[in-house]
Amino acid sequence: MQTLTLNNGVEMPAIGLGVFQTPPDETRAAVTAALELGYRHIDTAAAYGNEREVGQAIRDSAVPREEIFVETKIWISDYGYDETLHGFDKSAAKLGVDRIDLLILHQALPSDFGKTIAAYRALEKLLADGKVRAIGVSNFMVDHLTALLDATAVVPAVNQLEIHPYFQQRAVLDFDNEHGILNQAWSPIGGITFYPGYGEDRRSVLEDPAVTAIAEAHGKTPAQVLLRWGLQQGRSVIPKSTKRHRIAENIDVFDFALTPDELKTLDALETGRRGGPEPEDVTLAAYGRAVPEA
Repeated sequence: MQTLTLNNGVEMPAIGLGVFQTPPDETRAAVTAALELGYRHIDTAAAYGNEREVGQAIRDSAVPREEIFVETKIWISDYGYDETLHGFDKSAAKLGVDRIDLLILHQALPSDFGKTIAAYRALEKLLADGKVRAIGVSNFMVDHLTALLDATAVVPAVNQLEIHPYFQQRAVLDFDNEHGILNQAWSPIGGITFYPGYGEDRRSVLEDPAVTAIAEAHGKTPAQVLLRWGLQQGRSVIPKSTKRHRIAENIDVFDFALTPDELKTLDALETGRRGGPEPEDVTLAAYGRAVPEA
């Protein structure tokens, strides 16, 4: 497994198993399979409703806890200083861990950015107290990041974004790279509709002729090519699956390399179409929901 070094020196496995929209009764089996197959990074979130099952699979695994990198996210309903500290307590209790490896803010919440700043300051407190090993953000655009950096002391270690050849967010990637923030891709294969209403009329990147041609040239699947594209550009990738053979396929990407021309071909597939809500549209009124206690 390839690892990436975060801006505070923490080592993170480059590939993680994502469990967004994975039902709780399927999450435990998926995480168990991933750990058996060699994954050492699991990405979940308070809003996913399956932190408890992630934690159970980790506890039941033969893999020592210290070898597993656990990443989770604070939902917007728990933004605010004290609220976010309590959000950590809820997540840690559900996961069954004393310390979370990477804790990030799930959205920028631009409609109440004061709460976002307060939430991030709570993450800084948790980092200073040793309750988390690294902190970061998700779905933050350049203006959100600029405002955050101006108001806080710790540069985020990670910005988790929708990144695949059809939607590359180059301005955000460049900003993150300039400031030492690691780009982490959700939906790195671009073949799954994550948000209702945002994908019914869209093509899957997995079916793009350019992608399938490159896959055939390497004897790999389109998903493996897309994951390799992200890894070779220095990103962390978080593919999602509940099928054991797909989970195995998604980690089998370290025995080949894309050529410079192949990378350019994939870079040229940009469509500019986002697969989820615009970050500016995420408000408490539209997306707020209480995260249950442990």
